[in-house]
Amino acid sequence: MSDIQRTSDVLIALAAGDNDRVSVGEIVSRLHHQAFALLVVVLALPNCLPMPPPIPLISGLLLGFVAIQIILGLHTPWLPPRLLAKTVARADVAKAVDRALPAVRRLEHISRTRLAVFNTPIGMRATGVILLVIALGLLAAPPFVGQIPLGFAACLVGLGLVERDGAIAGVGIAFGALGVALSFSFVVAIVSGIEALAGS
Repeated sequence: MSDIQRTSDVLIALAAGDNDRVSVGEIVSRLHHQAFALLVVVLALPNCLPMPPPIPLISGLLLGFVAIQIILGLHTPWLPPRLLAKTVARADVAKAVDRALPAVRRLEHISRTRLAVFNTPIGMRATGVILLVIALGLLAAPPFVGQIPLGFAACLVGLGLVERDGAIAGVGIAFGALGVALSFSFVVAIVSGIEALAGS
């Protein structure tokens, strides 16, 4: 029996639990051998919708933590016990899953193994660097909607890793470049505004 899980199956299982809240530890435990790739998808998913602070900030910090571990070449993610005990409302998880599931299933249907450079050790480390940049962009994203391109970017990169499809990961990288550019513009505008106020 294959250990490969479809992303859609994992998301459905996370949304369908009995408890009102789901812990980070429960999420990680369901990911098994694809923990890094699927964890990227799960962390990115809330940012595909308009979300108030501090959700993009928390997602960005966690995604950055995971990205650093990918860069270091770890095979399974490590998270601090206190972080594993943190919970989120399962209703929020279910809402994000319901919105994302049709698109995820379409991507699963068209995906195939290609551009295998992403599946090499060097390719994985390079992907970790890209995810770290996306995570930093999330930390600086404009509130409510500015994180959406970055959320899509991380989701697509994660799905590309799950499905071993470098083309999907490449599209995610393109979205990531757009999202990082928007976040950078937002930071520049804030700094310029502060300098203008200080000089007046």
